[in-house]
Amino acid sequence: MRILQLLSCRGWSSDAYWAARATQELTGRGHTVTLGCRAGTEARVISRARAMGVERIATFAFAGGADPLADASDVRRLLGWLRGIDVVHVHRGKEHWLAAVANRLASRPRPLVRTRHIAQAVRPHPANRWLYRQATALTVTVTEAIRGQYIAAGLIAPARVVTLPGAADAEAYRPQAPTDGVRARLGGVGGAPLVGVVSGLRVMKGHRLVIEAAAGLASRGLRPRVAFVGAGSQEAALRAEVTRRGLEAQFTLAGFVDELPEVMGALDVALYVPLESEGMSRVVFEYLAAGRALIASRVGVVSEILTDGVHALLVPAGDAGALAWALERLLGDAELRRRLGEAGRCLVLERYSGARLAEALEARYASLTPA
Repeated sequence: MRILQLLSCRGWSSDAYWAARATQELTGRGHTVTLGCRAGTEARVISRARAMGVERIATFAFAGGADPLADASDVRRLLGWLRGIDVVHVHRGKEHWLAAVANRLASRPRPLVRTRHIAQAVRPHPANRWLYRQATALTVTVTEAIRGQYIAAGLIAPARVVTLPGAADAEAYRPQAPTDGVRARLGGVGGAPLVGVVSGLRVMKGHRLVIEAAAGLASRGLRPRVAFVGAGSQEAALRAEVTRRGLEAQFTLAGFVDELPEVMGALDVALYVPLESEGMSRVVFEYLAAGRALIASRVGVVSEILTDGVHALLVPAGDAGALAWALERLLGDAELRRRLGEAGRCLVLERYSGARLAEALEARYASLTPA
């Protein structure tokens, strides 16, 4: 098949990763897939997609808001693309509307697929009812909860919305022995357990919760090393909180790191503790693929795909006491860490690898296109 994936992201986000991963995996299965990106995002999006193996990339204006000139130009270009492809797959509202308009004007419309990556409900006003009921052949959601929102709102018939949670590169994130250099950069010393959070430093990601849990453990004499891997607006505030709690010797704010598979290989325990649902939660799949023992908040996709005590230890979102208890349990039980890591890796290979995502998309595309 000839497939056009459209992505208007300004930066590298979970939906950008999802689209690039799908593009790369489908290309590997013999399809001709082009990733259409926002112009001007070479450093933040396009280069990252190329690093994942995406070769066919086109650019569109994908202007923010309503821009009649830029939008009309994009529609004209999309009309040209429609003549040479079989399926259009969009990931955000901007390109969804542009592709729907182009399809409406085309002499031979192509099936339009939309993936919804975030948990914010879509308003069921008349324009959206047309967009999803008439202009869109299939809607894909990254959690079952998001699928339920569409159905409850009456926007889409249940048969026309499916859940595909996303995927990790199971080969790139395969389990690996920690390297001394990476572990040292993360603050790991000797044989002390190393706990890690890989995410942007933003309020909703739960870093303060981790600091609070670590303070509770320290009061009981348990002092694991903790690494925050990522950058963001909360860095200064988090450093100040670590200092206020007297935890400077335990915490390392490592900043942005390119070699994430190596980072994950250096961790004894991985944390995913956002305060609310993030939709796809890409890092969860990467932790699992890397075979890391995981503690995760019961938000978003976590409670849909993971079983407590089998694939991870699950805790209520925002509960520092529960997080401290789970950490104490895992840090004191190497066998449990090994078992959870192996089960998580198996889950990804069986259901949530890039190959599995590509297989599912391939089948859905085929059902929408004439033989």
